[in-house]
Amino acid sequence: MPLSYRIHPQIGLVFVKYHGHAAISETFEAFGRYMADPAYRPGQKQLVDLSAVTSFEKDYAALLEVQAKKAEAFLRGPETIICYYAPTPETREMANIVMRSWDELDAIVAVVQDTEAGSLEVLGLAEKTFDALAKRPA
Repeated sequence: MPLSYRIHPQIGLVFVKYHGHAAISETFEAFGRYMADPAYRPGQKQLVDLSAVTSFEKDYAALLEVQAKKAEAFLRGPETIICYYAPTPETREMANIVMRSWDELDAIVAVVQDTEAGSLEVLGLAEKTFDALAKRPA
């Protein structure tokens, strides 16, 4: 699957990674799995790695639908911080489109970063690379 996630319960973080073409239906399906995951907790920080995205679906109506579903879930708990790692022009475009859907929601703080270190720092993590984060025990 071109979309995966790993929950780090000990630090309240979900690491999401997209690969290849980012399809909205796959985002919707993966989000459903995440919400049903026993390690899911409201308010978990979200680190979304878009660095391996080669293209993305530009169905804005469908995007707004999936974002509304996420907002419904995120608004049930404490503030949610989402950091999009978008190091290329294509991934920055994708992140900026998604960011606009969060504009009116005070309970969601979303930022875009173009370095791994910056992404981790925004989320208050000591690691400097995603590889170091992946080596952190679950």
